[in-house]
Amino acid sequence: MSELWKKSTEVGTCVELFAGGGGLAMGVHNAGFRPLLVNEYAKRAVETLQTNPMPGGGDWPVIPGDVRDIDERFDELKGQVDILAGGPPCQPFSLGGAHKGMEDERNMFPQMFRAIRQMRPKAVICENVQGLLRPSFKSYFDYILNELRLPFVQRELKATWEEHNEVLEKILANDSVPASERYVVKHTRVNAADFGVPQVRQRVIIVAFRADLDVQWGEFEPQPAFSDEALIHSMREGGEYWARHKTVSPEAKARAIANLPELNYDNPDTKEKLTRKPWRTLRDAIVGIDENEGKPLEKIKEEHLEPKAQVGDIPDHFGWPGARVYKGHTPNLLDRPAKTVKAGVHGVPGGESVMQLDEIDFDGDGYRYMTVRETARVMTFPDRWRLAGPRGEKMRQLGNAVPVKLAQTFAEAVGEALQSVGALKTPKKR
Repeated sequence: MSELWKKSTEVGTCVELFAGGGGLAMGVHNAGFRPLLVNEYAKRAVETLQTNPMPGGGDWPVIPGDVRDIDERFDELKGQVDILAGGPPCQPFSLGGAHKGMEDERNMFPQMFRAIRQMRPKAVICENVQGLLRPSFKSYFDYILNELRLPFVQRELKATWEEHNEVLEKILANDSVPASERYVVKHTRVNAADFGVPQVRQRVIIVAFRADLDVQWGEFEPQPAFSDEALIHSMREGGEYWARHKTVSPEAKARAIANLPELNYDNPDTKEKLTRKPWRTLRDAIVGIDENEGKPLEKIKEEHLEPKAQVGDIPDHFGWPGARVYKGHTPNLLDRPAKTVKAGVHGVPGGESVMQLDEIDFDGDGYRYMTVRETARVMTFPDRWRLAGPRGEKMRQLGNAVPVKLAQTFAEAVGEALQSVGALKTPKKR
């Protein structure tokens, strides 16, 4: 059993809202937090959570259904929750959504704030799309942060969000709210590739600590440990990358190197980034990294596309026909991190679910769709994590998920920050 799936030392408790396919929930659990409640609305995602055991054994404490219908259970957990984690539905702020933002009924941030009021967690971790940082949403994003700072100051029934924000800003300026009813909030724009995820995935991570704990988050906030510059160097100069992938043909290797930008080794920023680990690539994920190391996925051949045959023993690794590329719809490259996984199958714009092969052997074009398992690996799920539903639903869950490795990195850091002020019983070693 891999290290990720061994029973970890428990350091605290957590509640997960908008759990989806389980990426954030698994990452927080792997960091040592025992889930007290996991909520999800979508039927297939609920099935995924209910059919997979937690790492180390046991069932996820799933409460299916609309978060707006959970009330008494939140009250029962008051004072028992160390971390409240969740990724409120991102469609209101996503480039793939309708861009309605605060006017969109799918905006679930108000439910996160209600959960905070009822459970009073020590810390909050919230993940969302970078669309929150678009200039058109800046005022509303500032309002979200202010609500998180003062979740117990509720909006009046007929007040607009702008009116409520004015109230919050006046209270914050006066510094008149007890520390036990305030949160210190920090948001960070992250690229998951910088934290060891084999995917370029730009996101916003919001972390909040109850102010009375006096946590110094700056001492524990995760810093990028991987870089593109280190990957380029390992492919072009160092050669370490190709030492891991000895079976790549000279032609494919030459093609990959030819597409790499030049590095300015005299640039101080470049020098700093070269001290990091190389970004992980799609090829790395397929061969197997971290908990999947030593378990390469078998090659999908043309005969596996019809009739969509499972290949090998690792679940959800089956071919899918019909992949195409065209202007604006370009494929993932094996020797780069994958593009951002999105919640779709064939209609995903940009070619995010298509990959270019080493050899041109599929109808002369050399492309195919990524398998569900390849996509799950790009999201850093372990191979034993099985997704419920047909292919489209599985891909939807993956596209909406938080990469497990990214979630675990931030949850471990939050745990260490809480431990530093004596808010957790046992430290978690990283």
